[in-house]
Amino acid sequence: MTTANDTDTSPGAHVLLAGAPDSPVLLHVPHSSRVVPPEVRAGIVLGDAELERELDHITDAHTAEIAAVAAASAGTAPWRFVNRLSRLVVDPERFPDEREEMLAAGMGAVYTRTTHRAELRPSGFDPAPLLARYFAPYAEAVTRAVDARLAATGRAVIVDVHSYPTAPLPYELHGDGPRPPVCLGTDAFHTPPALLAAARRAFAGFGGVGTDSPFAGTYVPLAHYARDPRVSALMVEIRRDGYMSEPGGPAGPGARALGVALAALVDAVTDEVMSGGPGGS
Repeated sequence: MTTANDTDTSPGAHVLLAGAPDSPVLLHVPHSSRVVPPEVRAGIVLGDAELERELDHITDAHTAEIAAVAAASAGTAPWRFVNRLSRLVVDPERFPDEREEMLAAGMGAVYTRTTHRAELRPSGFDPAPLLARYFAPYAEAVTRAVDARLAATGRAVIVDVHSYPTAPLPYELHGDGPRPPVCLGTDAFHTPPALLAAARRAFAGFGGVGTDSPFAGTYVPLAHYARDPRVSALMVEIRRDGYMSEPGGPAGPGARALGVALAALVDAVTDEVMSGGPGGS
C-alpha cells in the first residue's frame, strides 16, 4: 500500500493522502478512476470502443478532483482515500458475498454485466483471484485508515464521494425514484442526524438535496460496520449534470463549487466532533 505522504502521481491500486493530524474526516473516493490493468482487461469481453463507452457511464468522473478541492479549501484538511483503479476491476464498496443485492444485476464486487446489462465477463468467470488481489487489500487498507483516525481523534467520519447520471441506467435496481441534484446516502447505525443535517446545509445551494434515492446507504469497513458507533458515515452522490458533460465528458465550473461545499461539510463535521458534539456519535 502507498503511504500517507504519497501524492496523486504515486503508483499503486489505492492511495491514502494525508490530512491534518487532528482531522477525524476521511473522504473516500472509490469510483473516480478509469484505469484497468492489462491483466484485468484480458478478462473483459468488450471491444476497446465498447469498454471506453462503458467507462464513460460507470466512472464517477472528476470526483477525486472535487475531493481535492475540498481538502484544499477546508479549514482542517481531511484525509483522502482514493481508488486508483476502475470499479470494473473490483468494486470495493460491494459486499463480497451473497449479501450484495447488486448481484442480481451482475454487479457484485466483481462485475459480470455492464450498465446496460450486456456481458462484461464470460459466463462462469471466477471472481476469486480479483477479490484476493484487489478487493481484500483495499478493504484492509481502508480499515487501517479508519483505525488511524480513531486512534488520533477518538472518532472517524467517512464521507463517500460519488456521482450518478442524470437519467437512470438499466443496471439500477432503484432507478425509478427521485434523482435530486445531491443525494445523501445514510445508514441507520452510522449516520447520526447531526451529520445528515450538516450535509443538507452544505449542499443547499445546488437546487435540491434528497436522501437515499436513487442510491442509498453508506460505506463502512466490515470490521466496523454495525459494530463501532465511533465511526460515522455519509454518502454524497452528485448528479452529473451539475458539474460535467455526460457521459464521461469534461468537468465544468460546478465541480469547484461542489468541492467548496464539501469543504463546508468537512469543517462542520470536524468542528462538531472536536467540540464533543453528536457529529460522531
